[in-house]
Amino acid sequence: MLEMGVTLDFGQLVMDNEFAGMIKHVLNGIPVNDETLAVDVIHSVGPFKDFLGTKHTLKHMKSQSQPQLIDRRRRPKWEELGKTDIYERASAKAKEILETHQPDPLPDSVLSEIRMIIEDAEKELGVDKEK
Repeated sequence: MLEMGVTLDFGQLVMDNEFAGMIKHVLNGIPVNDETLAVDVIHSVGPFKDFLGTKHTLKHMKSQSQPQLIDRRRRPKWEELGKTDIYERASAKAKEILETHQPDPLPDSVLSEIRMIIEDAEKELGVDKEK
């Protein structure tokens, strides 16, 4: 059934969405210039020092891929927060989406177009609305 594509796992779908977002981030290109190379920052911090606390890192860290499911915390923190794996987090996210998501309503013009398509199909198929 899996190979025929007739089954679906919502947790896997949420993971696939995250992976696709990460791929899209890379495919959009990674800028390489004086600012992103930060040679001056590297020189001023020096070898074997902490770059994470620099203003430059803080300024640019949000431009990197921001996965929601991949847990990059250290093991003790991960254990403290329940030791969930990516599939468990994805399944919980899928359940949350299914329970709470409210899609934006379609514009009236789109609803009218859909209604016309349905009515045309019903006429073509001889569907009697009265029954």
